[in-house]
Amino acid sequence: MEEVSSTPQPQPSRPKRNNTWIYAVIIALLLGTNVYLFLQRNKSQQKLLESTQQLQQADTSLAALQSEYNASLSRLDDLTGKNAQLDKQLKEKDSELGRTKARIQEILSKNKATQQEVAEARALIHKLNTRIGDYEQQIARLKQENSTLTVQRDSVVVSNTDLQQKVSLAKVLHASNIRMTGIKLTRGGRKEKETEKARRVDLLRITFDIDENRIAESGNKELNICITNPNGELLSNAALGSGSFKTADGQSRYYSVSKAVMLQTEQPVKDINVDWQQSSEYAKGAYNVEIYHQGYLIGKGSVSLR
Repeated sequence: MEEVSSTPQPQPSRPKRNNTWIYAVIIALLLGTNVYLFLQRNKSQQKLLESTQQLQQADTSLAALQSEYNASLSRLDDLTGKNAQLDKQLKEKDSELGRTKARIQEILSKNKATQQEVAEARALIHKLNTRIGDYEQQIARLKQENSTLTVQRDSVVVSNTDLQQKVSLAKVLHASNIRMTGIKLTRGGRKEKETEKARRVDLLRITFDIDENRIAESGNKELNICITNPNGELLSNAALGSGSFKTADGQSRYYSVSKAVMLQTEQPVKDINVDWQQSSEYAKGAYNVEIYHQGYLIGKGSVSLR
């Protein structure tokens, strides 16, 4: 038998795997992951930056609110004691104001206050300032009312003063029918005779009436009488009761003699006599007399001696 030689048949070659696409997917995934991580990192940094800025803004806002709050407290303190009525209102509102101030101070004292808390503090300070503004307007209105009342009071005082002055002036007496006569004394002064000759005059007699006065109270009224000689010199002698008085305009003036007159309200006093007697001789010429009551000139007269 012939031997049949067997020749091995060639095996078909397996196609080689192409892994390129796998590598591409892996690379793409890695790139995507890196991009995601990069974006996340940037987002975290942005959030951190925003948080830092917010904290800085919050700190700045808190500092500004603290300054505004301090100014509000200063205004509130300045209102105290300016008006009793307002002080009463502040006392009645003291508990409410105390709670408001306590809450504001609590927020401002925090190191890291939230935006909501800053907004709350800002709103509370605004509310406090509004209330303080209302109080200031009340004080301004009360000041205006007090000023008006003061003007009215002063007007009443002036009117009363004017009225009192008019009444006081109305109480001033008025002298009339004033005569001045030279008198010659004989028989040891028991007999009197009128004379116009200066060398014979022993005394000057002033005679006058006090007119009816419906306002002056009854009682003794002191009159100051000034007599001047022909040279314009005041006749005075302390031994005869001469002295000084104040005129209505505040000037000091000397008088020759004073006279107390008993007055009855609404009744005149007639023929009041006042004598002036001096040891020296009387000079020739005109002698003048002025009568004063409460510093006012109420009458005058004269006589001429020859």
